[in-house]
Amino acid sequence: MSETASKTLAAPAREPDAGRWKALVFIALAQLMVVLDATIVNIALPSAQQDLGISDGNRQWVVTAYALAFGGLLLFGGRIADLWGRKRAFVLGLGGFAAASALGGAATNEAMMFGARALQGVFGALLAPAALSLLAVMFTDAKERAKAFGIYGAIAGGGGAVGLILGGFLTEYLDWRWTFFVNIPFAIVAAAGAYFVIREPEGARNRSPLDIPGVILSTLGLVALVYGFTRAESDGWSDSLTVGMFVASAVLLLSFVLVESKVRAPLLPLRVVTERNRGGIYLSLGLAIIAMFGLFLFLTYYLQIVKGYSPVKTGFAFLPMIAGMITGSTQIGTRLMTRVAPRLLMGPGFLVAALGMLLLTQLEIGSSYAALLLPAMLLLGLGMGTAFMPAMSLATQGVEPRDAGVASAMVNTSQQVGGAIGTALLNTIAASATTAYVTDHIAGATSRSQQQLVQLEGMVQGYTSAIWFAVGILVVAAAIALTFVNAGRPGGTTVASSEEGAADEVQIPVVAH
Repeated sequence: MSETASKTLAAPAREPDAGRWKALVFIALAQLMVVLDATIVNIALPSAQQDLGISDGNRQWVVTAYALAFGGLLLFGGRIADLWGRKRAFVLGLGGFAAASALGGAATNEAMMFGARALQGVFGALLAPAALSLLAVMFTDAKERAKAFGIYGAIAGGGGAVGLILGGFLTEYLDWRWTFFVNIPFAIVAAAGAYFVIREPEGARNRSPLDIPGVILSTLGLVALVYGFTRAESDGWSDSLTVGMFVASAVLLLSFVLVESKVRAPLLPLRVVTERNRGGIYLSLGLAIIAMFGLFLFLTYYLQIVKGYSPVKTGFAFLPMIAGMITGSTQIGTRLMTRVAPRLLMGPGFLVAALGMLLLTQLEIGSSYAALLLPAMLLLGLGMGTAFMPAMSLATQGVEPRDAGVASAMVNTSQQVGGAIGTALLNTIAASATTAYVTDHIAGATSRSQQQLVQLEGMVQGYTSAIWFAVGILVVAAAIALTFVNAGRPGGTTVASSEEGAADEVQIPVVAH
């Protein structure tokens, strides 16, 4: 390693902020609200659809409006956080999210509901990167960082199931509107706490002018990509508008990369993505999310339609996955992160999750929850929790403070785009397998009950066909993590990347043991 790199690695870390652990509480609370919102609305959707008279063709917009605004504006949101200051962006994001939630809860027609969901996405895109980048600039010590990201990772993973359980309770015992109103107290407490507790480190802002062409190209490109996938799910992959969206997205995103390589103050400095470790993390995280998102949807339908579980019971059925995620993140990930290289947690973590997925390919109508679903969910949670935690930390580690917001936004973007791709891709695979199965077997079903059985068998056949693809995707994610991510363990040295100035880019402060 060069002398300069050694000096960089040995440089003393900036004095950490005294209120950082209190700040973590409010950052985690905001993260819980955003993650919870992603699943809580899914459970409430059937009731909301009936109440507001939303057609089957339009109901996907309750999810799509949020995904388009959130996914499309994340890079812009991350850059705004770098420009205005992360604390300000965080508090503003929380306020806006609460107002949008109040609008959603009070919705009287579908237009009001779709508008509220799009607004939630807009403010979520400001809030999510600000939260993650605040953690990145406040926790600089390797051991403390491991603990902080362990807690954050557990909440990011566990919030989804809390959403399923809470969504089930609120929908079943109160009203679907409360799945929106519940965000308001979360947002108020997190915003008030953040306002009084968070102290952003000096000199962490990026004062360079905003890259307007970059904002327009990235937003339109990401919106076209996410919409292309959500449309493919409902209208098919060969639909002319779907194909048009993909072509437009490719042209816009390629133009974006070209613009970013030329402008003086880019929206997304290419050094953030071309650094080998971060590039590997964005790619492997995105793939893992593709596999996970489709699965959440299939398991919810399997438990409610095939098994006849109530919304509340469905939520509780997901608890082992959450327990696994929390254990993987806070016990395995946090304890090992300062001892082993990140790829040795990420690669095996994705493979353990793939093993859990592999068990689920054996799903049948009469499958036992305790014998099949329980161990599969535990393995999935353990694997994902162990892999996500070092990934979240390394994705923002060693980034120059002025780029922390946009690096955090890239983590969120790979998750959002991965989620949209996963839902569309795996749903399409499942739907075509179901159709093929029903077409082949329906002729032999003479009575109504036999026909219903064939329909259910077809559904399960569709899920297992799609889950096989998810297993393959997780194995690819593990391979990418093991080959691309070559950073050393935090507190040790870093494997230099070929990029010029890599020592400055991926520097890790050496911690005195």
